[in-house]
Amino acid sequence: MLHINSLSVRIAGRLLLDQATVAIPERHVVGLIGRNGAGKTSLFRAILGELTPDGGSVSIPRGRRIGALAQEAPSGPESLITTVLAADTEREALIAEAETASDPHRIAEIQTRLADMGAHSAPARAATILAGLGFNEAQQQRPCTDFSGGWRMRVALAALLFAQPDLLLLDEPTNYLDLEGAIWLEDFLSSYPATALVVSHDRDFLNRIARGIIHLDQGKLYFYSGNYDTFERVRAEKRAQLVAGKVKQEAARKHMQAYVDRFRAKASKARQAQSRLKMLAKMTTIEIAAELAVPSFTFPNPRPLAPPICRLEEASVGYGERPILRDLNLRIDDDDRIALLGANGNGKSTFAKLLSGRLEPMSGHKFHHKKLEVGYFAQHQLDELNPNESPYDHVRELMPDATQAQVRARIGAIGFPGTRGDTKAEKLSGGEKARLALALAAFRAPHLLILDEPTNHLDIESRAALIDGLNDYEGAVILISHDRYLIEACADRLWLVANGTVSPYDGDIEEYRQSLLAPKDGAASRASRGEARETTKAERRQEAARARSQLAPLKRATEKAEAQVNLLTERLRDLDERLAAPGLFAKDPKKGAQLLKERGLLAASIEDAEAKWLAAEEGYEAARTAAS
Repeated sequence: MLHINSLSVRIAGRLLLDQATVAIPERHVVGLIGRNGAGKTSLFRAILGELTPDGGSVSIPRGRRIGALAQEAPSGPESLITTVLAADTEREALIAEAETASDPHRIAEIQTRLADMGAHSAPARAATILAGLGFNEAQQQRPCTDFSGGWRMRVALAALLFAQPDLLLLDEPTNYLDLEGAIWLEDFLSSYPATALVVSHDRDFLNRIARGIIHLDQGKLYFYSGNYDTFERVRAEKRAQLVAGKVKQEAARKHMQAYVDRFRAKASKARQAQSRLKMLAKMTTIEIAAELAVPSFTFPNPRPLAPPICRLEEASVGYGERPILRDLNLRIDDDDRIALLGANGNGKSTFAKLLSGRLEPMSGHKFHHKKLEVGYFAQHQLDELNPNESPYDHVRELMPDATQAQVRARIGAIGFPGTRGDTKAEKLSGGEKARLALALAAFRAPHLLILDEPTNHLDIESRAALIDGLNDYEGAVILISHDRYLIEACADRLWLVANGTVSPYDGDIEEYRQSLLAPKDGAASRASRGEARETTKAERRQEAARARSQLAPLKRATEKAEAQVNLLTERLRDLDERLAAPGLFAKDPKKGAQLLKERGLLAASIEDAEAKWLAAEEGYEAARTAAS
């Protein structure tokens, strides 16, 4: 489908693609990966014809349509559904022509073509795509101008997916989406009927959509069949083979060189020595590309506080006089790792602002430790970095009394060694800006670290470093992310933000994914899916209440059985003392025999009582577990 042949691209004097060659099979969804700045976006521009390569070529079969996400989000007065439908230009042109055509033959051709392309079902298909990306039925009828830039980029993505080009190019599409939208998109792309090339640093996303991976590494393109996990395994195996081959080659080279050094001066061995010299000269050295080091993320550990560090009681929060979230009854302990689930617009960021102190409760109470320090990272904070200040300048403001050497050491530790620490923020890459903003958020060793989409500008290797840093961090973490791998690696608990409140989610990420993709009756809106989940939880709560109502009689039965065992055991102890009396059987054999008989009957009674006690305990524990 797509053939890239000996492609070379140079930007600002830097060679990004060096005679790179690769072919993408027909009807394959392929992930394109590589370090930030490796040249992935430049490759897309070369495929689209927006960039003239220094050499080589890009070819696709004649007549195939290429589609990529527009850089400008739609912003006209047209409704969302109209904007998406307009993306299929052939359908729009045919419908317009059908309204004015008078030739019967042409009218028949138009209607046949419209039927072949499923034009009459197009509105329903467009609505489904918009719903999957987070727009309910009412929002789909509103004009694009009503929405912010991020939401309008979703409209642009919906239009691109609706147009269904023969070659679909997507550059980090999940950056515009929440977790729910990312899950829907991966399900959509996993059955995409044409060819797609997707840049992504989300390994779970790539695992579900990709039938192949293209790795852009040091100017070359390498194709691997399978998903990301397969790529990672095969690449590691190939590297291990190269390392083993290089060790073997170096041993052979050393052996031959030793032979030459030993015998080249001897006439009888000169010919053999010369032969080995030629072999050494012809030997192709096995080159192993050096793995570029990834700066680590280090979050300073806080001084411990007594739990809970934060507690909400019947709290509500919102803007102006309109609450967004109500009935908040939650607590956060000093070692909690909590990920927030829920569609954008449900209040995740509002909840994060409440915890961080940027918003105060409108009603109810928020209690927190008086020494609580909170670190907060959100995407907009990248824009709040002073573009004319360097990492050194930003850190210097937080360390006014430190020496220059101390500040240099600090910025080096967060990933800006040497002269890189003097680079103005406007010249930093997106990943470097994110790294700086994360370091500033955690600078004062917060007890609670709130991270709102921290991975949007990080490549796969940097995301892995972030996971390591968070897992080493000893404070509490609140995480909002569309990266499921990050959530599963770092979060111990899940809270769902839906239907105007925040509550613990009982399942895991996979169960949440399945609940989002499960067919629903009626309109497949996010709200209806949220209501369905809450109905299930209400049923579980009712079941728990019924279980709790059974606890009291079961507990009484357990206590009664235990008391009976204790009573019988005490009687057995008395009998044993009487049986141990000196001369009992000599003085009164009948009495001794009677006491032995009583002891046997009492021992049997104790066995029965213990069995009843055990059964009562098991019933009580089962009911208590169901009620918790």
